[in-house]
Amino acid sequence: MIKQAIIPLAGLGTRMLPLTSVMPKELMPINGKPNLEYILDECIDAGVKEFIFIISQKKLSIKKYFFNDNFYRKILKKKKDKRVLKEYKKIKKYQKMIKFVYQNEPKGTGDAVLKCKKFIKSKYFLMLLPDDLIIRNNCSKEMIQLHKKTNGSIIATKRVEKKTVSRWGILSIKNKKKKYFQIKDVVEKPSIKKAPSNFAIIGRYILPTKIFTEIKKLKPGQGGEIHITDAIRSLIKKENKFYGNIFTGKYLDCGTLSGYINSGIQIFKGK
Repeated sequence: MIKQAIIPLAGLGTRMLPLTSVMPKELMPINGKPNLEYILDECIDAGVKEFIFIISQKKLSIKKYFFNDNFYRKILKKKKDKRVLKEYKKIKKYQKMIKFVYQNEPKGTGDAVLKCKKFIKSKYFLMLLPDDLIIRNNCSKEMIQLHKKTNGSIIATKRVEKKTVSRWGILSIKNKKKKYFQIKDVVEKPSIKKAPSNFAIIGRYILPTKIFTEIKKLKPGQGGEIHITDAIRSLIKKENKFYGNIFTGKYLDCGTLSGYINSGIQIFKGK
């Protein structure tokens, strides 16, 4: 069973400036709840018991958000507000499940994941990118079910318009079933002509611990960063089984201002 989830949170959030100059994008409220809490609730509902947050010294406000007991106690001492008490109890539940590691230089998702190695206890773990919300159906739960069925690694995927493939990591597929397929290769931001399919990677992964060994071997790629997709490609070439989960929920991109605004509208409509 997948019990641990890694969530990289050290990014600068430049696509959301100027808002992210004072608040991490992961704490920006969407319909009254921070983006990050939607991710946590999805995982908890899927059976996850522990989270590893990757933050930087510039984003300590994320740690403060979850570990700000004195603030709540002072308010509750003055006023027995039921709503505040309910929120504090929820925060206390999260506290018991969170560990922190630090990535103070932007060296990529691969580097961030590697920093979590000493905390991972099982052969597989979840990794979720907080810019990507998937609502209405629990994507992490679907992926864990597929992992149990295939005993392989899983990447969440959805069809995108062919004209947009150059914006995504695209999966090369084989043995396609109704709801999933085996991954033959991963191509980062291909041209329309070179795209092997129009199935794009969405920010949900079930990865094996052997990926740490592959990450260590990597040299910095585009932008001087260590990319997790390069490590995944290396494992696939070594005949490790990866499967694309064609998830049934609705995808929302919270990483841009327009996407953030639309996410609030879609989540409000879904209630």
